[in-house]
Amino acid sequence: MRKKCIMGNWKMHGSVAMCREWVPAILAEMSDQCDYVVFPPALYLGEVSQLCHNTALQYGAQNVSEHSGGAYTGEISSPMLHDVGCNFVLAGHSERRQYYGETSALVADKACAIIQSNMTPVICIGETLAQREAGETDTVLASQLQPVLDAMTPEQFEGSIIAYEPVWAIGTGMAATEEQVQSVHAWIREQVASWSEKLASVTRIVYGGSVKPTNARALLSLKDVDGALIGGASLKAEEFLSIGQQAS
Repeated sequence: MRKKCIMGNWKMHGSVAMCREWVPAILAEMSDQCDYVVFPPALYLGEVSQLCHNTALQYGAQNVSEHSGGAYTGEISSPMLHDVGCNFVLAGHSERRQYYGETSALVADKACAIIQSNMTPVICIGETLAQREAGETDTVLASQLQPVLDAMTPEQFEGSIIAYEPVWAIGTGMAATEEQVQSVHAWIREQVASWSEKLASVTRIVYGGSVKPTNARALLSLKDVDGALIGGASLKAEEFLSIGQQAS
């Protein structure tokens, strides 16, 4: 049985004070019924590392270089993230693809770098509203996921997480229906199955389309939804915990 994973992406929000309030609040109320992961800005990973030491709350980075080191000013390598205790790294978040021009080939390179440093990549894929309305959802998702699968063996991929984040349902006021979410998650699992039946049954596919305490229970109860990648609702400890408490 796949254990639910509740992930909080702070994006470009946070402070030292927030870390010192948020982490203890989560630790005081979190249970072991699901995995909890937080993705603070890179600047606060050291602070979060100290606060999470010897606890079940895991943490990761929002981005990583595809290079393991070298003259790349401003970049952070996967060995560096592993060195500060990161367990997870986001790869291909919709905002990285949209605002910084990250290609699926680059995302595949980053996923490989993450795995090579013994961390878990959270591979994000998703379509825009125009692409969905044009009936291109499957084509777009395949173009984003397949380069990652092509870049590694099933053995290397094992343990990786896929996050479906429909761009059109993030911060727009629009919401995907439960039927839409389940349909896409099932389709993603079928794509993994065509590559490796074994992986299809164990790979966690989490949903990242504006998950809130008000819709979490319905979404997390769907057959092929194995957790959530949460944006705005992760900034408040009580909302993040409420979502986690609705995972079963």
